[in-house]
Amino acid sequence: MVTAVAKYIRMTPNKVRRVLNQIRGKSYKEALMILEFMPYVACKPVLQVLKSAGANAESNQGLKKSNLKISEAYADPGPIIKRFRPRAQGRGYKIQKLTCHINITLSKLINII
Repeated sequence: MVTAVAKYIRMTPNKVRRVLNQIRGKSYKEALMILEFMPYVACKPVLQVLKSAGANAESNQGLKKSNLKISEAYADPGPIIKRFRPRAQGRGYKIQKLTCHINITLSKLINII
């Protein structure tokens, strides 16, 4: 089991989860192809984390990328950046900029014949 984490990504966790749900349980190569052609902005940081996890598996554990599958993929909420926007009559409109932490865990692909 090899993991990779990207912290403080400036994107809402819900947008990232929409992408992670598509690749969870797939093989490493299949997930790469899915992420390359999906039209969402959240695909870029998820692709970075997936490639990082693959590199970790190859260099630290000595595993081949073709024998990996995504066992866990989830996005946790990170800290909220809080801002105020001036409004009419001296009021302030609260703006919350959400962040998230992306976690991907790879494991060996088990071929049952």
